[in-house]
Amino acid sequence: MRAHMQTFIRYLENDRKLSRNTLDSYERDLAGFAEYAESLGLIRPEHIQQHHLTMYVQSLRQQGRAVATVSRHMVSLRSFFQYLTRSRVLVYDPSLHLETPKPEKRTPLILPIADIEKLLAAPDGQSPAGARDQAMLEVLYATGIRVSELISLQLGDANVPLGFIRCTGMGDKERIIPLGRLACDALAAYLDGPRDGLLKQGSDEQALFLNQQGHAMTRQGFWKLIKKYAQEAGIEADITPHTLRHSFAAHLLENGADLRSVQEMLGHADISTTQIYMGMGKARIKDVYNQSHPRAKVK
Repeated sequence: MRAHMQTFIRYLENDRKLSRNTLDSYERDLAGFAEYAESLGLIRPEHIQQHHLTMYVQSLRQQGRAVATVSRHMVSLRSFFQYLTRSRVLVYDPSLHLETPKPEKRTPLILPIADIEKLLAAPDGQSPAGARDQAMLEVLYATGIRVSELISLQLGDANVPLGFIRCTGMGDKERIIPLGRLACDALAAYLDGPRDGLLKQGSDEQALFLNQQGHAMTRQGFWKLIKKYAQEAGIEADITPHTLRHSFAAHLLENGADLRSVQEMLGHADISTTQIYMGMGKARIKDVYNQSHPRAKVK
């Protein structure tokens, strides 16, 4: 089974042109299922029946996995078995009638603008790493791109004089996103010396944002940085890099941006995904009122 999984991953990489992060996600999900199947003595794809998949999904739920995580595992398994059926390795697709759990409807965390300002001011721009961190945070909030897109930016993707970045998102779709003045200033300051300070001698690394080893910043590395700066800024909310993406969208719409433009900048295929940010600023104001006003809870 594992050999077929590797063939499937190569197909996703070479034919579907999926990103490295997406491929890694598929590999982790399929490896988890392979380990589970092998524990039951199921080592070939044709040994797998629908009830085995159902049992595996139940085991993920019993481990306390989030609904979104379970759903992602199911998507990976469905794609794998559909591929095997199309390739005629299997006659019947065991994942055909596998039920997908309903996703949890959670309201995205939107930071107040005051907290955004504190977060963006937290890095010390006097050091190479601090200048890099300031530029990364400014670019992330100015554009709303995903953290995977941020760390994948190359030197040639940033046009500071014209004030935009070129971003390649899901499905290798390219989009051009404007940068505000403050993001341009932070990016220009980082490129004017600090980046060279992080670059190892003789290296031709083209990644825009470098770590201390002179390589492209990793998702985990940036995750740790944003947690550190949130703590330094005194932000109590449990924020992630995606919080800046949510805040970018909500703040734009709150200040009069049209939905289609925000959809294009975020790279959403379906406008209904963007619509969740509509009116979130007003909802936050109502929450603050209900929590703070002395007569808000009087019946």
